[in-house]
Amino acid sequence: MALPEMESMASAIGLSVPVLRFLLCFAATIPVSLFHRFVPGGPVARHLYAATTGAVLSYLSFGFSSNLHFLVPMFLGYASMVLCRKYCGIITFFLAFGYLIGCHVYYMSGDAWKEGGIDATGALMVITLKIISCVINYNDGLLKEEDLLEVQKKNRLLKLPSSIEYLGYCLCCGSHFAGPVYEMKDYLEWTERKGNWKPTEKGSSPSPYWPTFRAVLQAAICMGLYLYLVPHYPLSRFTEPVYQEWGFWKRLSYQYMSGFTARWKYYFIWSISEASIIISGLGFSGWTDSNPPKSRWDRAKNVDIVGVELATSSVQLPLVWNIQVSTWLRHYVYERLIQKGKKPGFFQLLATQTVSAVWHVSINSSLLS
Repeated sequence: MALPEMESMASAIGLSVPVLRFLLCFAATIPVSLFHRFVPGGPVARHLYAATTGAVLSYLSFGFSSNLHFLVPMFLGYASMVLCRKYCGIITFFLAFGYLIGCHVYYMSGDAWKEGGIDATGALMVITLKIISCVINYNDGLLKEEDLLEVQKKNRLLKLPSSIEYLGYCLCCGSHFAGPVYEMKDYLEWTERKGNWKPTEKGSSPSPYWPTFRAVLQAAICMGLYLYLVPHYPLSRFTEPVYQEWGFWKRLSYQYMSGFTARWKYYFIWSISEASIIISGLGFSGWTDSNPPKSRWDRAKNVDIVGVELATSSVQLPLVWNIQVSTWLRHYVYERLIQKGKKPGFFQLLATQTVSAVWHVSINSSLLS
């Protein structure tokens, strides 16, 4: 699309050109993921397709420098696996998080969004989580099976992923734009058509088209509600003099409605990312125990909208909001700090909340601005 056409479209819907370009590339992850199902040539060709399409979408969305920034923690993680397997998990954890925080401070992504620009900080954060989980799982491959939790046994990597497998996993079809975070073991089995994706007497994994349609429909409804509500409850009103003139109850109700409105933007983003993972087939997570069994597509599920809106306490929210990141924090921070034979305590909770806070600072400054 020519730049003047892009500018006129962005102006018509009230967005800057960089943000519109990002949204178009983000929506393009759905057809890009669909085509992954039909790539000929076996696993190597599928890894190349996943890595190449992810890099191209990143370039179109954020510019050439984005891929260079992604390569830094990716290289550090892979190098640590090659050179120091025994300590690669802890090394990558601190190096990758350190690089992300440095990029966030340097580029001040929140200010870029306020000025109508965009940067790759949010995508870098998703990639950081994927890199850390991959490296830690490779580290787990050294440990005795009796010393591992069930989830560690399931996800551990006994051999080093090849460089093309690693690149495909990190950039897979643009899934790093907004998540969800998933495991290297699942990615490899999906690409190689093993595990849940192994063809059976009934054929290959079930059709993803109806679950994808539901996710896209949900995204459309979420965006429609957001566009309808946001002119009535903009966050900018908190800095206007009129807000200070309101009484307590009116301000309280406005706070609730502005938060309610802002959430639909996240629901839209996560619904699109869920649709792209589902249509690729990676979202398939097995069969229910019902009779007859039904296919489950919750591997990419990042939010339970009804669960969030009807939650009765803050304890329930991590189970229904940003689900995959909450799962990552539990598996790679909280559970790993519990000493064998002892119960978790305040330290494990504090460490998990600290990591979560650092991660969300980067994401929220980009998405909420």
